[in-house]
Amino acid sequence: MQPAHAARTRHQGSPIVASLGELIALRSAALRIDLESLRSSRAKALLAGPYHSPFRGRGIEFDEVRAYQPGDDARFIDWRVSARRGRVYTKLFHEERERPVLFLVDLGPTMRFGTRRCFKSVAAARAAATLAWAARLGSDRVGGVIVSPQGRIEHPAERRQRHLLRWLEALSRASAEAGDTAVDLSAAIARLDALAPSGSHAIVVSDFYGLDATARDAIARLARRRHVSCVQIYDALEAEPPPPGRYRLSDGTNVRALEAGNRATRERWGRQFEARRESLRQLCVEQRIPLLCLRNDQAIEDVLGARMTRRAYA
Repeated sequence: MQPAHAARTRHQGSPIVASLGELIALRSAALRIDLESLRSSRAKALLAGPYHSPFRGRGIEFDEVRAYQPGDDARFIDWRVSARRGRVYTKLFHEERERPVLFLVDLGPTMRFGTRRCFKSVAAARAAATLAWAARLGSDRVGGVIVSPQGRIEHPAERRQRHLLRWLEALSRASAEAGDTAVDLSAAIARLDALAPSGSHAIVVSDFYGLDATARDAIARLARRRHVSCVQIYDALEAEPPPPGRYRLSDGTNVRALEAGNRATRERWGRQFEARRESLRQLCVEQRIPLLCLRNDQAIEDVLGARMTRRAYA
């Protein structure tokens, strides 16, 4: 069941709009985040550098050759040098000092819902801003795609802080945009694919209501040459129905009554949410993508270390 929108009066700094001031202030929260926990760590120990890459794209650069030692990966034997010098040599690599971090932040109609603390759209904006600051503090370039009912905003990855501030301003503005126009998740992922260089870190922040077959294929393509992470934003009411009773829900214009006491309705409620989450989890397992499930009343810096380290594919 797709949730109705919660009705609240908009005001500056309210739970339904992510203000630019609060997104900037999240720089301090980013100090508590190790962005490496969002990345895969399957590289060999011989690789130097701050990141551990699974050898996708240009995250790895050739450094030098040295004599082969027991335990070295045979895939990296330099056969030309070995033939010329008469003994076996292996290639050594190091990682690039910086890696672009690009976001897809979904602020579509299904994200403008919340029963605790804030709308899912605000939680998504806060999570993305915190991770963006963590990337900036690590000297990574930051950019990405923001989608809302009013359209799509694209920012190529850049290192300068003023560029990040412009991106945060666009994120704040988009969080205030209401409308019923559905977001095409697959098209947004395709644009992220076009913006994100090979070997970069792509982070998709969404409730994944738009995860259809086309979107799944788009994520699989994105993951072929990039380090992809998924952050699923959800509300407690989506995962579990409220106590039995009669509730009024509104999208700001229409009001509807919800009967939460029917047993069949309550069971169907939970099954639908779990089916959607399981579909996303299976995709992440297949593509070896880390998955973080973040409730909209949680701060990403509080749950990242505890949950992201338990990889979706572990």
